[in-house]
Amino acid sequence: MGVDRGIHVEVSGKDYESLGPLQVSKVLAALAKKEKVDLILVGKQAIDDDCNQTGQMTAALLDWPQGTFVSEVSIGEGGLTVTREVDGGLETIKVQVPAVLTSDLRLNEPRYATLPNIMKAKKKRIDKLSLGDLALSAGGNLETVSVVEPPTRSAGVKVENAEELVQKLREIGHI
Repeated sequence: MGVDRGIHVEVSGKDYESLGPLQVSKVLAALAKKEKVDLILVGKQAIDDDCNQTGQMTAALLDWPQGTFVSEVSIGEGGLTVTREVDGGLETIKVQVPAVLTSDLRLNEPRYATLPNIMKAKKKRIDKLSLGDLALSAGGNLETVSVVEPPTRSAGVKVENAEELVQKLREIGHI
């Protein structure tokens, strides 16, 4: 896991707060076209909103094939062989490049950076771009109206046996 350079798309203030998966997908798609890349590798889901949409929307915007929930990738003739996690186990598919892959947590085991490699990384070039450089704006179609915590649940009741459970369920009208 190493790179020769990085690209930092700077978004601040109100624009930053309006970014959602669609806006991030548009940024990634614009960067893919600008940089002429053949593979976009993203995580499966964000930890803030748990959407699991960015990879799929990026593939749709670029009209590229996608492999989702990827736990293994190998490069072969004619494209990539991708093993993906599905409800029933593992599924292996072939994907042509250019492609978008969303990674599952088992895709790899990241190495811990050593101090010499951290020092080398500090010397790598990081290009800074704005949304305007990519001919994009952050404006979204969604506005958060309110965020409300769910109501507090009342304490449960412990029962000693099945008969007591049935009796309690009858009392509250569930059977």
